[in-house]
Amino acid sequence: MHAVALETTVLSHGLPWPANLQLARSLESIVAAQGAEPRTVGILDGRVVTRCSPNDLERFCTDEGMEKVSLRNLPGIVAKGGSGATTVAATIRLAHQAGIRVMATGGIGGVHQGADGRPLWDESADLTELARCPVTVVCAGPKAILHLEATRERLETLGVTVVGWKTDVMPAFYCEESPFAVDVRCDRIDDVADVIRARDDLKLPQAILVTAAVPETFALSMVDVQRVVSAALTSPEAQELRPYEVTPFLLDQVRKQLGDGALTANVALLEQNAELAARIAVAL
Repeated sequence: MHAVALETTVLSHGLPWPANLQLARSLESIVAAQGAEPRTVGILDGRVVTRCSPNDLERFCTDEGMEKVSLRNLPGIVAKGGSGATTVAATIRLAHQAGIRVMATGGIGGVHQGADGRPLWDESADLTELARCPVTVVCAGPKAILHLEATRERLETLGVTVVGWKTDVMPAFYCEESPFAVDVRCDRIDDVADVIRARDDLKLPQAILVTAAVPETFALSMVDVQRVVSAALTSPEAQELRPYEVTPFLLDQVRKQLGDGALTANVALLEQNAELAARIAVAL
């Protein structure tokens, strides 16, 4: 199936209106232009949706009651007939169940950090889902608000192969590249496809994580992002957050403190990743 799964959390909880709807349409157009089928994933009225109509897309972008759906609350939302936007983890699982082999997103979740810069026990379900669903996830690396070294170590422990698209080091979302090495560098789409086929031949259960750096002209300073994150984590507001609320809070603080550059970089890397994912899907 020449299809690419797209998450909906970035639409409902990531970008503001109307940038979110513009992005949703753009990502689907980019995937289609490469000869693949866009499959935006979410939950509407208790139904798993893996192909959105134009009205569905608009609903994910405008409905303020849209919940954020990960694996832990997926059964409850479906059971009560609710609606929600799927995170990377939930999108990976639902895409795999629907037979979709490739997914595109912005940045994956990982190991969070405290105000002192040390890793916490708080860890995204994205990591464990990458370890048990043999899909291919194209991203710009882990989100820059995370503890990148600990996240890289967890990916290694979980056996997730990290591919660097035209890079030897793991990208860091909308920041400059991290100092942490990838497992294999690929400079051609066919090389990426070969890695995926080898994983399948070996019957390994893990995802392949293809990481592509944000275009250099859009990259943010890691120093600036870490400064904002450290200040945000020590704020009174942060102390009241539940674990799953931390990521959107920090990303919102980065956007507020660093201005339009964060939004522009986020959109640029999402569009780049959608195109790359579509090319991989077609090659497979």
